[in-house]
Amino acid sequence: MGRRIDYYDDPNAPKANSLVPSVNVVVENDNGEILLIRRTDNDNWALPGGAIDLGESVTQAAIRETKEETGIDVKITGLVGIYSDPKHVIHYTSNNEVRQEFSIVLTASPVAGDPVLSDESSAVMWTPALSTGSLRMDRTMRLRLRQYIFERSSTPFIR
Repeated sequence: MGRRIDYYDDPNAPKANSLVPSVNVVVENDNGEILLIRRTDNDNWALPGGAIDLGESVTQAAIRETKEETGIDVKITGLVGIYSDPKHVIHYTSNNEVRQEFSIVLTASPVAGDPVLSDESSAVMWTPALSTGSLRMDRTMRLRLRQYIFERSSTPFIR
């Protein structure tokens, strides 16, 4: 299995060779806990999400990816922001793809299901929002969570 390596503003990072629209989903339950996965390709904690497939909408992709990676069915409730910083590139070693970041981050509420593991998640957990800062995660994922937890507004973050 290949690895995922995130680079940010790194002069030694490989040059991007693709741009793939993707989604991440901040799922918060009634207890104020956030749904996180531990990725199998880099062992970092992250929001569920992934690429938007041809023929599906942003919300369809978000619902599908969350279910696939966590076992939780969700209802999309809003938008955190759009993240397209060209300084952030993601190297997938299995095929040498180097993606420029392009992620739409949505909010959701859980509607059914129990946490289960997948090929992409070695752990799935609900964690208090304020406890996410102590978890190992990429700086760009931490930024998304911080903006959701501390900087919520009616205007989405666009970068």
